[in-house]
Amino acid sequence: MIAYVLRRLIEAVPLLLVITLLLFVIIQMTGDPLAAYTVDSTLTGEDIARLRALYGLDQPVPIQYLRWLGNMLTGTWGTSFVTHQPVTELIAQRLPNTVILVVSSYSIILAVSIALGIYTAVRQYSLVDQVVTTLAFIGISIPSFWLGLLLLIIFAVETRNLGLPYFPAGGMYDLTVGPTIPQVLWHLVLPSITLATVITAGYIRFVRASMLEVINQDYVRTARAKGLSERVVLRRHALANAAIPLVTLIGLDVPRFLSGAIVVESIFAWPGMGRLFWEHAEKTDIPVLMAVMLFSSILVVGCNLLADIGYAYLDPRIRYR
Repeated sequence: MIAYVLRRLIEAVPLLLVITLLLFVIIQMTGDPLAAYTVDSTLTGEDIARLRALYGLDQPVPIQYLRWLGNMLTGTWGTSFVTHQPVTELIAQRLPNTVILVVSSYSIILAVSIALGIYTAVRQYSLVDQVVTTLAFIGISIPSFWLGLLLLIIFAVETRNLGLPYFPAGGMYDLTVGPTIPQVLWHLVLPSITLATVITAGYIRFVRASMLEVINQDYVRTARAKGLSERVVLRRHALANAAIPLVTLIGLDVPRFLSGAIVVESIFAWPGMGRLFWEHAEKTDIPVLMAVMLFSSILVVGCNLLADIGYAYLDPRIRYR
């Protein structure tokens, strides 16, 4: 196993280099990072030229990429063209907020999807199964931006107009109170539900399908024949094998969310990685965009490796050499 992990880590290095090169070229094609400065009438052409030289934008793209890569390898992720803050400082400010959002959302996703997925599989074609399946299809079909706006209108605007208790419309906490735990949890409700709804609906379908495939296998029937309780059979024998597709989904989804749930964070003004990316993408802030996307790429590679390791833990038949 250790040799397999080391081999995967070594293979990830050239993969990340290719990814960063492609991303760097694409970002260069999206616009001029100094376009916002040209609107300022107080800046002359010579001022713009000095800024290009200062940021190295007057160099050919390959030279710019090698310069950026050298900074990344030395731990200097550069400085934002927009805020003039170190990129590492910006990410350090936003990443914990996204982690809070993702952990709370995934707590809802896993708890609901595993419970309902197992229940509907064991009671296939029952009334509960049909209702949950219908709601799951509806949840899968709902766009996250539409659901977020709907929740805002109902639970943040209309309830307030009616004089009822209401949820905050955005932000992470009330500025007059400060970032206390109750404040953060209260502001977290609507974005967590929005982020979790669509994903939970899909996960329920996957867990149900996997459990239906597993519960009729010979080893499950053998476990029942030994006199084990149904709870033990489902938890130790059926769910462990049915969880492998779920681990694959989690390995693909977690990096995407940690790198930034752009839509949800933008709707609810949640100061996370997704909002950071969107704010700086509008201004072609190359250092910040490259740092966020490199962070996302590393997460994808790392989480897929963890998913592969999880396969071996869940299924003893899987061995890596």
